[in-house]
Amino acid sequence: MAKIIHNDTVDVLLERVSIRAFKDEAIEPDVLNTIEQTAQNTASSQYLNDWSVIRIKNPAVKSEIARICNQDYIANAPVLYIFVLDQYRNSLIAQSEDVAADSDEFTLKNSYRFSQAQNDAVLALHAMETAAESFELGTVILGSILGNIPELVKLLALPKYTYPVLGLALGKPDQHPDPKPRLPRDIQFFDDSYNAEPNRILDGIRKYDREVQAYYDTRGKDLSERAYSDMTTKKATSTAALEMGFEHARAQGFDLEK
Repeated sequence: MAKIIHNDTVDVLLERVSIRAFKDEAIEPDVLNTIEQTAQNTASSQYLNDWSVIRIKNPAVKSEIARICNQDYIANAPVLYIFVLDQYRNSLIAQSEDVAADSDEFTLKNSYRFSQAQNDAVLALHAMETAAESFELGTVILGSILGNIPELVKLLALPKYTYPVLGLALGKPDQHPDPKPRLPRDIQFFDDSYNAEPNRILDGIRKYDREVQAYYDTRGKDLSERAYSDMTTKKATSTAALEMGFEHARAQGFDLEK
């Protein structure tokens, strides 16, 4: 059986956990400068550099974001970044070359570019997250910033052709949770083609349910033997995500029907 080969980079990735409690200690400027540079060195599709990051330094703004996220601990994070997909900067370049943003020639606002920029922002965030953890900082990725997109857009003064993607809070950890169990690899990694045989996948999920239940048992949460399946089914039937639909992206100038 193949084994895990350890080195400093692999261990940072294997040991990552989400940290939601931070020490009240500042992060050295050189450390922040370094991890920001790693984000800028991330691959960018077609060299468009179509993402940006907003550092949240004002405590009042941080508190407002914590309210939007409905997660109080965010207000106490020593460092908070909001990643946005950003075609605004590129639109300025195009418009300076006489491409009208309301013309058919202008494709930066279309669905493919939206998805591309979103992917690039996620890649940049992941680079920063990994770099931060290599300095023994704790991090948590915040999808919860999308809890109220219009409020966040207004709060951060996001211009047309930008859109919030994820937040990243980091600091010196004040908790040390164990990593959550992961899916059996043979139902997530496939050779040459997708193995869609339902019984095989569901057998793996039943095994995974027991691992997830055991994980939460050690944390005092009494979940059923179908812990992961129950969580997934609940999300699969939730209508909450529909309220965060594409109308907010359209309000930011994107035409997601093209």
